[in-house]
Amino acid sequence: MTSDSWFNVIQNARKTSIIEDGKRKVHFLMEDGKEMVEEYNMDTNVVVRRAWKEKNNFGTDTGWTVEVGDPERKPNDIEIYGIEERNAPFITRRITKTGLEWRIRNLSYPESVYSVTAENDGTMTVRTSNKKYFKKIRIPDLERIGLKPTQQRISFHHQYNTLIISYKKPPQLLDMEKKILAMVLQLNTESKDVQCPTS
Repeated sequence: MTSDSWFNVIQNARKTSIIEDGKRKVHFLMEDGKEMVEEYNMDTNVVVRRAWKEKNNFGTDTGWTVEVGDPERKPNDIEIYGIEERNAPFITRRITKTGLEWRIRNLSYPESVYSVTAENDGTMTVRTSNKKYFKKIRIPDLERIGLKPTQQRISFHHQYNTLIISYKKPPQLLDMEKKILAMVLQLNTESKDVQCPTS
């Protein structure tokens, strides 16, 4: 996909916008039937959450998949969800003004064992020299504008059992975000925030 085609997908989507819980929430209904919801921080205009709703091959809703922000908490119902490993590493994603960020929690090895490499298939690979952890990470933000990651934009550090990987946004992505934000800010937006009466 090129940056123009992703912009066209967003431009042609049906969009509704509300302000709720101090965030701007925008719902996109794409022409292919996919739905995306983005939540923007009102102070920074940065996306703090992005989730997708897709249908499976039978046309049944498969629920929401969180791309950016904290994953949905599953209820502690062993009969439905099975036993989950509490200490298994898991990834959450954040977006900042200048970068994309991944946090892989429950990784207790020292920083010196990690490497994060940009791959030709458009992913990043996280591996440890002690062979205890290996993960390929997709970067949807780059995929949507037809870019592959470059090594010099990747940095990482490790603290509190968490590996924090940062990817400095390329100019094309900053450009695209600016164009989409301008479109979002022009939408008719209703406010669901309840104003507290001042005494």
